[in-house]
Amino acid sequence: MSARTTQLTHAVLRSMLSEAMREEIVSRNVGTLVRPPRLEKSERRPWSGEEVAQFRTISVGHRLHSLFELAYSVGLRRGELLGLRWSDVDLDARLLHIRQTMQRLGSDHGRVFGPPKSARSRRSVPIPESAARSLELHRASQTAELQGTDRTNALDLVFTTSLGTPIEPSNLRRDFEALILAAGVPRIRFHDLRHTCASLLFERGVPPRVVMDLLGHSTLSITTDLYAHVMPTTLANAASAMDELLTEVAATVRSEEHDG
Repeated sequence: MSARTTQLTHAVLRSMLSEAMREEIVSRNVGTLVRPPRLEKSERRPWSGEEVAQFRTISVGHRLHSLFELAYSVGLRRGELLGLRWSDVDLDARLLHIRQTMQRLGSDHGRVFGPPKSARSRRSVPIPESAARSLELHRASQTAELQGTDRTNALDLVFTTSLGTPIEPSNLRRDFEALILAAGVPRIRFHDLRHTCASLLFERGVPPRVVMDLLGHSTLSITTDLYAHVMPTTLANAASAMDELLTEVAATVRSEEHDG
């Protein structure tokens, strides 16, 4: 098993034994005595703004172009995108309401729809103008695709197959990788589109708290730990802002002394 699988298994067992202690089934939680393996942080290489533009140029003609655009423009998770319903989209207010996700739980369980992974993951996020236009075009295309057939979008999903059924995550991955190859951009995981969104926002000086709310992280430390590699830009902006403030204060003091 990978270190991550071992870590998750240990967490589940520790939780079960903790509950067993409360029920006085066991006298102590031996899971707390075990040290799980440490995870080596993998180097994430999100796309630059130029690479996003390059990918976007190629993906514009793809039937799921709008899905990819939401992934890198507002940082939605794959499960959030595949579980997004039209009833969760308010194009007039330019808002997406994240209320459910879709996951595949192995070949035996199939696709499962459920609530977001945490309370903070249940959120409303603003839609950029370009992504909103893309969604409008996608809705018209989806309606035309199903019109005059016995196929329906029974689950009201924003992103479906041409038959109106939920999209398999593995099929989405294949489409994504094919577009990467066609665009000639560095190969990344689908989840790295989310990291790309955050990195580009930090480079633009967007505060960590705002990025945290947009991505639906449960704590600010998760956001800052994940994107420490792009934080220097934000910190440099803060230093520049403080320099400007102190310069203005010093100038005011000198002016008052001169007047006095």
